[in-house]
Amino acid sequence: RMNGKSELWDLFEKHFPVVVNELCTAPVDAGTEIQWSFDRIKDLLEYNVPQGKRTRGLTVVAAYKALAGENFNDESLNLALTMGWTVEILQASFLVADDLMDQSKTRRGQKCWYLKPTIGYQAVNDSMILESCVFTLLRNHCRGKAFYADLFDLFHKVILSTEMGQSLDMQASEQPTVDFSLFTEAKHAAIIKYKTAYYSFYLPVATAMYLVGIRDDECHTAACNILTKIGSLFQVQDDFLDCYGDPEVTGKIGTDIEDNKCSWLIIKAVQLASPEQTCALQENYAKKNPENVAVVKQIFNSLGLKSVFLKYEEDTYKSICDDVNNFQDSRIPHSVFLNLLKKIYKRKK
Repeated sequence: RMNGKSELWDLFEKHFPVVVNELCTAPVDAGTEIQWSFDRIKDLLEYNVPQGKRTRGLTVVAAYKALAGENFNDESLNLALTMGWTVEILQASFLVADDLMDQSKTRRGQKCWYLKPTIGYQAVNDSMILESCVFTLLRNHCRGKAFYADLFDLFHKVILSTEMGQSLDMQASEQPTVDFSLFTEAKHAAIIKYKTAYYSFYLPVATAMYLVGIRDDECHTAACNILTKIGSLFQVQDDFLDCYGDPEVTGKIGTDIEDNKCSWLIIKAVQLASPEQTCALQENYAKKNPENVAVVKQIFNSLGLKSVFLKYEEDTYKSICDDVNNFQDSRIPHSVFLNLLKKIYKRKK
């Protein structure tokens, strides 16, 4: 039986090898030649999946337990743990591709997968393998159950949303010249909603909702509205930590300034900057040279963006708390939302 947070972490930790073993076992009729590919999946999973904060996967388990109440038994726990890792594997598939596209150096305190010897552009195929693992787990554990079609549909929709958000993010940053007129709050809101919020916050809770039989659109829409707001706060924090976070803590070195990203910081900077500062930002943003990056960071500092961010975080936190208090559906305890919000509020990584 699951009581504390550390116990949940331990149960989740112990379940990962079970999932890996399931995904790395070749079908009986597959033949010996393909076994090498299945052995490689083990490396792929063990390097890219379990190193993170596991917020998304643990949320599936915690939300399922909260929603199921007295009906939560050992079978429920087993399914919840598997579905939690399914969400974490999906996250890994996005990150493997994202790091290659952004030419990032580190992720979760280790070298990005594509930078490992012999990997390189194979990371594209590896990202697709990880996505296929998601649907293998769904099929193995949910086929024949009432919620299978809903979950299958949910994962497909969320994958498309995330890919569309990634596309918008890349489009904004792939311009040949720096054009701050493209960096609008509306565009940023769309990027973070589609690229991050749906899969990071709505997906884990929606998975738990379907597992307990909550499938009406009205409830899902109301929950999604709150969860995507939490997800948007999470991504603004990410934008902030990309510049101001400690790489020793975050496990990654930020590259948003060099990569010409439509990030919350640059949008705020352009809004607050004097004509001279805007000019300097224009000349130094999106350049790989550390000296250019330092100029941009200096302007961010002189505009007081740290305190602007802290106020934004505080105001958004209060606004989401109000939304949760106004949430009426008794099937979903407010703790499902508030525990997530508390987990990310004031986070440093």
